[in-house]
Amino acid sequence: MIKPETAVLDVQGQFRIHTELYRSETAEHTIILVNGSLATTASFSQTLKSLHPHLNVVLYDQPYAGQSKAHNRHQTMLTKELEAQVLLELIEHFEANYLLSFSWGGTAALTALTSAPRRIKKAVISSFSPLINSAMRDYLERGSRCLAACNRTQVGQLVNDTLGKHLPSLFKRFNFRHVSTLAEHEYAQMHFHIDQVLTSDRLCYLNATQGIDIPVLFINGALDEYTAASDAHHFARPIQNSQFICLENTGHFLDMEHKNARHISKIALLNFLTPIRQPSPCASPLKATQNTPKGLNNLVNFALHE
Repeated sequence: MIKPETAVLDVQGQFRIHTELYRSETAEHTIILVNGSLATTASFSQTLKSLHPHLNVVLYDQPYAGQSKAHNRHQTMLTKELEAQVLLELIEHFEANYLLSFSWGGTAALTALTSAPRRIKKAVISSFSPLINSAMRDYLERGSRCLAACNRTQVGQLVNDTLGKHLPSLFKRFNFRHVSTLAEHEYAQMHFHIDQVLTSDRLCYLNATQGIDIPVLFINGALDEYTAASDAHHFARPIQNSQFICLENTGHFLDMEHKNARHISKIALLNFLTPIRQPSPCASPLKATQNTPKGLNNLVNFALHE
């Protein structure tokens, strides 16, 4: 993997954003990736390998996180609308054609897409759901208490025991170390995010996405009980040009969890994003097990809504 072109950009006259551009000499299009909460550019290491060099890839850290946080004052919390505005300005700066979000990053991504940014032609929303089911509500309420108390050990354990339960042990250790050593303002921002989610009107949120008319691919793990694949399908009504993929034997963290998930995720992403068709995970969009790459039978359930 080549080294990125890094920069710290002024956004909206109030934020300074660390960015990484992985340029490809053979790529015609550019994709920007949107982190989940508490995450940094490093969280997309597996996804980056799948997308580059097929695409130019842009990563960035939110103002409160990663390599951006040293450049910002952290005096106020960022709403999803502010995060969407940051994203929209970065889309223009890098002339991005596609975007991909993970987990909480889906809120900023979908909020940005409701503005119909002229450059974005396709989007991928992974590990995201418009509904707060009982498992997610329990996670959020427990997380809110741990974050309010700034109990680092409990926060790290909670993430690994819930969203990260299907991660390999090595990744769990890295995840715990990262989450349990964050700054207090990052915990405060996550606490603010949780309050936003728990008090938001989910029906209004679904209705707001009706203005999105570009193709949007939703990817969820079959074992993810927190952002369940069945719940993601509620986006089928407001977003008419939506597609849905469910990765079997995979939880919330998708391509970070095992080799087969990385392989089938790469195939699905490139089939959706790149104009040159890659080997298909299945012959028919309604049948999961036909013409699947060797060793990957029954890995993916693929359903298309048009």
